[in-house]
Amino acid sequence: MKATRLNNLKKNILKGIFAMILIFSFFSCATRVSFLNSAVVPAARGSVKIKTDKNNNYNIKISISGLAESSRLQPPKLTYIVWMITDRDLTKNTGQLISSKGFLSKELKGSFETVSSDKPVKIFITAEDDASVQNPGEQVVLSTDKFMLK
Repeated sequence: MKATRLNNLKKNILKGIFAMILIFSFFSCATRVSFLNSAVVPAARGSVKIKTDKNNNYNIKISISGLAESSRLQPPKLTYIVWMITDRDLTKNTGQLISSKGFLSKELKGSFETVSSDKPVKIFITAEDDASVQNPGEQVVLSTDKFMLK
């Protein structure tokens, strides 16, 4: 009887340890980096989540809140563009930030998602007059510090 209880206890402990290892490995696969405070749009807050997939590509997800409409900036701009600096020190236009007003909210939100084969070391967002620009303009709205991925 005591041996059966002891065996059940050991099994439960092993199951618990296994579950904790799975949970830890699930959450440790992604790197989360916050944007620095913005002088251009002080209310804007956001973060970048970067995860490596099985093909060694980098899944990049950005979420932002408190973002002013680009047309309300000084000077007014058409759109927000997301830029990535790679580990080879290249600056790439990765795409246009999708912005929308939240349901029953006045808070403007922005989101962006992409996959890149290049390893990012810094992400920043500029306000631009053209979504297809190849070089970032001077109006940097949000930026991360340089970061190292695991």
